[in-house]
Amino acid sequence: MHHYCGWEPGHETVDALKGEGRWNNDWDASLELLRRHALTHRSNTPSSHSDALPSRADLIEVFSRFYFGSDPEGDPFTWDGFICDEPLLVDPNFFAALTNRDIRWGFVSGAEPPSARFLLEQRLGLQNPPLIAMGDAPDKPDPEGLIRLASTLLDCSLGSDAPLIAYLGDTVADVHTVMRAQEQVPQQRWMSLAVVPPHLQSPGQSEARAHYEENLRAAGAEVIFPTTQAALNWDPNQD
Repeated sequence: MHHYCGWEPGHETVDALKGEGRWNNDWDASLELLRRHALTHRSNTPSSHSDALPSRADLIEVFSRFYFGSDPEGDPFTWDGFICDEPLLVDPNFFAALTNRDIRWGFVSGAEPPSARFLLEQRLGLQNPPLIAMGDAPDKPDPEGLIRLASTLLDCSLGSDAPLIAYLGDTVADVHTVMRAQEQVPQQRWMSLAVVPPHLQSPGQSEARAHYEENLRAAGAEVIFPTTQAALNWDPNQD
């Protein structure tokens, strides 16, 4: 954002955009923020920044340089961008605990496959985890990716005889994905679990956190955890 217009949106601005439930793709979300900023900050004074929106291709190229680093198309082991140290919601022990409890798990991500694999395999150390990433299915909140992943993980067809499918996410779009899966496969038992993003889990964020959690609840989240780790203490039979 700063690269194009000299403006850096705060967490509250990004959270409000995500709260609309439509902008699950970082590229499209960035373009939308640029569009809104241009509409509300047009000026007749000279500026080093243009009011014209960049093309999607140009934005993706710039985004990739910041996010992946100096060589976005290179070996992921050489990436040195933001992806190397962005906060994560989970640690490897979380998935080990799920496996030990015979709970099958996988990921439906709005990230590109290379970046999703980098986060899951290199930063979390997971071995070829089940993944539906950008391009593998329509973007969330379309439920196709979730339904496909769930069908792959189960040994039986989706339906009344299948185990509960719970999906844990941190955006309204994640919650809506579960709601739409329920609409498409109503005989299957689905449950939407939610947690706030890492930046809202830090001290001093109680008001913003409460507002974000209320948006998740209004979207249809059935259980909201204080942290992802807290999901390990959850018993679906008690809700």
